Amino acid sequence: MSGSFDSGFDTKTANYLAEEIKKVRKTGCQLAIVVGGGNMVRGAQIAGNGIRRVTGDQMGMLSGLINSMALTDIFEAHDISTRCLSNIFADQIAESYSFRRAIKHLENDRVIIIAGGIGRPYFTHDTASVNLALELDCQAVLKASKVDGVYDMDPHKHKKAQKLDQVSFQQAVEDNAIKVMDKAAMGLAMEHQMPLIVFDAMKPGNIERIVKNQAVGTTIR
Repeated sequence: MSGSFDSGFDTKTANYLAEEIKKVRKTGCQLAIVVGGGNMVRGAQIAGNGIRRVTGDQMGMLSGLINSMALTDIFEAHDISTRCLSNIFADQIAESYSFRRAIKHLENDRVIIIAGGIGRPYFTHDTASVNLALELDCQAVLKASKVDGVYDMDPHKHKKAQKLDQVSFQQAVEDNAIKVMDKAAMGLAMEHQMPLIVFDAMKPGNIERIVKNQAVGTTIR
C-alpha cells in the first residue's frame, strides 16, 4: 500500500485499486480482501532491542487495520459498498470479524476488507489469507505482487529468469527460491487444494481477467 513511496499509505495506489475492484464487481464476483501492514510495520523486522516478537506482530496487525480503514473509505468514495472487519478488537473503528457476519455482507453484495490477519502472532497475512479463504469457501486466493508471477530464479538478479505459468504445490513448498508467499501459507493451501494465483495487481485489468478465468500471472495448484 506504500505505492510510489518507501513507506506509508499511498492514496493514489488505493484509488487505482478501487477502480480495479469496480471492474470486478460488475462480473458479480464476491470479494474478500486481506490487507497487510508491511508498508508501516513488519513484526519480524521490528522485534528485538526490547520489543518482543509478539508485540511486533501485534503492531503489524494494527498497521494492517490502518490500511484497511483507509481502503474502506476510498472504496466507499468510489461507490463500492464495503465493510471493514477486524480480527483484533477495535469495535470503535471496525466490525469484529465472524464467519457469519462476513458471509452476510458478501450475500448483501458488499466487498469485505479483513484486517488483523487471524489475530494471532507468528501468523503472516499470507497465512491469514489462505485461512480465511478456506473459512469463507472462496474459489481461489489472489496474491498481489510486485512481479507478474513466479520465476525460476530472481528476475531482478538474473536476466535469463523464466516466468512459470503453472507451479505445483510441492514445488512451491520445497523450492526455497520461491518466496512469493511464506511456506506455512502455501502448505495450508496445498493441504486443502486451494489454488493460489500470483500476479501483478498494478497492471490495469488483471484482477478482472483472473475472475473471468483468463491466464494471468502464475497459478500454484
